[in-house]
This record gives sequence, structure tokens and C-alpha cells, in this order.
Amino acid sequence: MKSAAIVLVATAATATAAFAESHQDRTGWPESFTVATASQGGTYFAYGSGWANLVAEELGITGGGEVTGGPGQNMALVHTGDAQFGMTTMGPAAEAIAGISPIAPGLQMTNACAMFPMYQTPFSVTALSSSGITSISEIPDGARIGFGPAGSTSDTYFPRMMEELGVNFERRNGGWTDLGGQLQDGLLDVIAFAAGVPVPAVSQLEVQTDVNIIEFTEEEQAQILEAFPVAEFSISADTYTTLESDARSVSMWNFAIANCELPESFVNAVVDIIMSDNERMMTIHRAARSTLPENWDKNAGVLPWHPGAAAWFVENAGADIPADQIFSK
Repeated sequence: MKSAAIVLVATAATATAAFAESHQDRTGWPESFTVATASQGGTYFAYGSGWANLVAEELGITGGGEVTGGPGQNMALVHTGDAQFGMTTMGPAAEAIAGISPIAPGLQMTNACAMFPMYQTPFSVTALSSSGITSISEIPDGARIGFGPAGSTSDTYFPRMMEELGVNFERRNGGWTDLGGQLQDGLLDVIAFAAGVPVPAVSQLEVQTDVNIIEFTEEEQAQILEAFPVAEFSISADTYTTLESDARSVSMWNFAIANCELPESFVNAVVDIIMSDNERMMTIHRAARSTLPENWDKNAGVLPWHPGAAAWFVENAGADIPADQIFSK
């Protein structure tokens, strides 16, 4: 299942003394770890590589972020143990656990466990200002739309959403950076992003050219909420220089995942690093503003909890996690 990868590696010679002292029991810990992310230019890659490097530095072991096809493939990589950690959205996670993931139909990926809440993934549409497209209804018949990497959350759900809204399109796939370049070069008409904001590729685009970040109308939002497992979301006006006001959207929650058989003490230590200092996480990516202990309940029973993660949230966030939602062999 493992794709050719670009691995960003961070190796720390020594861990922070106080932190290392509080995690002396390292029985069964791996010598190194990988966090499965997504394509370069997207939020998953920036966020995932960032927390991988942070954990590697704090624990004094080798770790890094790996480029992948996104949430669906990440579930498979973590389930098989080819990656110790990964990142997924709730929709693809539910499909993978049920055995209906397009990545591996029939395989129930029940060995991927919830580790910590990350952020919400908004669905948003971007076009060049020169295209004249300012709304979903103005997307021309047969428009070339880039939906992100094949099998990603964006590619899985956004085409269905466009079809629900009556848009007729030509489907294109690729990494976000590549698709951003194609949009700028006139090879695409629209990019339909599903990624934590700000999306690096969009931020780069608006520095280089004029773009329209297109919101859903109230009616379109209501229609999508009725048809898909998403929630209301508003992209704050200060997210992009292009936005003059908040943009109406929908979103899907993201969770970090761990191979369920990793040592409890190891996963507990990783969760402790991530969840104990949100200001430091915010320096990695602004999407981490939602990486907060109180959001543990956004798992909503979709993923089994890793015992080490569950223990942290019960002890530090007052989480009420039923025993039957915690992984056990």
C-alpha cells in the first residue's frame, strides 16, 4: 500500500530533560516513526510534517511526515503498520472501517485508532478572477475542475457535492501545488479544495495572481448539509487576503490516527506533546486553533480510540469514552 514517498526527517540528539524524565518507560517503542500526510501544497502535509518534527524533537527519536494520497490511503498505511501515524477525515475513516473504502474494497481497516482531534476541513472553491466565476452557479458546463489527489477527502466528496448542485464538469486530479499551477496557467477552470485553512496552495496563488474564493449560497449549503456527513463552517475573512468577509462553507472533522498496536505509553506521550501546548501547535499551522482537548468528542464513535490516547483525554480533558470504544486485542 505504501507509495513512493518524500520523507521530511527530524532527528533530535536529546529530548527535553523534563519531558524525557516523565516518559522513562519506553518498552516496545519504535526507533523511528512516520506520519502519513497527503500531497505537498496541502494543509495535511504542512500540519503533519510539523507535528512529526515536534514529536521527534521532544522524544529524541527519528520521525517525519510522508507524502501520500491522503486520508483513504493513510487509513490503509496505519492499519497495516506501514506508517505508525497518519491523518484522516471522518468520512473516509467511516468508509475504511466499514470495508467500503475505494482504496481497498472489502478490507475493514479496524487497526487504525483515534489519537487526537486536529481541525475541520472546509470545502471551498477557487477560480481566477479573470475567469469571471464568482459563484457555483456560474461554473460553466464542462468546466475542468481539479479535485486534489485521487482518493483524497476532496476527491471523494467534492465531485459528489458538485453533482448534487447540478454542476457538469471534467474531473482532474493531482497534488494541490500542481493543480494551483494548472489553474494559474489556464489548464483548469476551478479548483475544489477540501483542506484545512489557510491552504498553502491558495495562499501562494493569491500572492501571484487575482483569485476568487467562492462561497456556497445559503441554499447550496443547506442542500449539501442534507446530503453529506458535513457540518456548517465559515472561513474567516482574515484567512486569506482575497476575502473581504467570512465565506460560507461546510466542513468535515479531521483526526490524527495511530496503529492500534503501538505501545500505550508511546501514544500517550505523543498526545501529551500535541495537546499540552496549543500555542506551539499554532506556530506549525493556523488550522491547529481547533487542536484542543475539548474536541475529543468530534470522533463521535467513528474510530476506536487508542488506549494511550483515551487515557490522556480521560485524565486531562474529562473525556467520557465508553470502554467499548477503546481498542483492545
